[in-house]
Amino acid sequence: MTTPPQVIAAISKVDAFMAKYPTVSQYDKLKDIETQTGYSKVYFFISGVSMISAIIYGLGGAKLVTDLVSFVYPAYMSFKAIDSSNTTDHTQWLTYWVVFSFMSIIESVAGFLTEFIPFYFFIKVAFFIWLYHPRFTGAGLVYSQGIKPFVMPHLNAFTKTASVKKVD
Repeated sequence: MTTPPQVIAAISKVDAFMAKYPTVSQYDKLKDIETQTGYSKVYFFISGVSMISAIIYGLGGAKLVTDLVSFVYPAYMSFKAIDSSNTTDHTQWLTYWVVFSFMSIIESVAGFLTEFIPFYFFIKVAFFIWLYHPRFTGAGLVYSQGIKPFVMPHLNAFTKTASVKKVD
């Protein structure tokens, strides 16, 4: 039985990804295993990623998976943005963390409602990826259209009250 060309193309793409990040994917060790067994290193890589994903899901469920998806990559990019001189990166990630915090507060207050939303955690993962993905940067839209109009009037009133009390 021959391997379909689509599978061969997918294997080569995964192999290229593994070669791009050899430390993370343990490329050299998997290459040795490939030599010893005769099976592609991509199969072992996918098996390892699947096992790690199953363990994470088994330990913490969908909540842990969504929390990791919505935290790990944005935290990494925020650390990179701190060291960069590009203020656009600073604004994007600061906006993301404001939206993330706002959504976390809403979820903790109205957490009982999440039980009634079908596929809530899948929707949450898609939403947070949309918030931080460089192509969409939805955090800026959510902040400017959803959070800022409701929070800024109260923040401005609080700032004015605080400055009046200092003068007295």
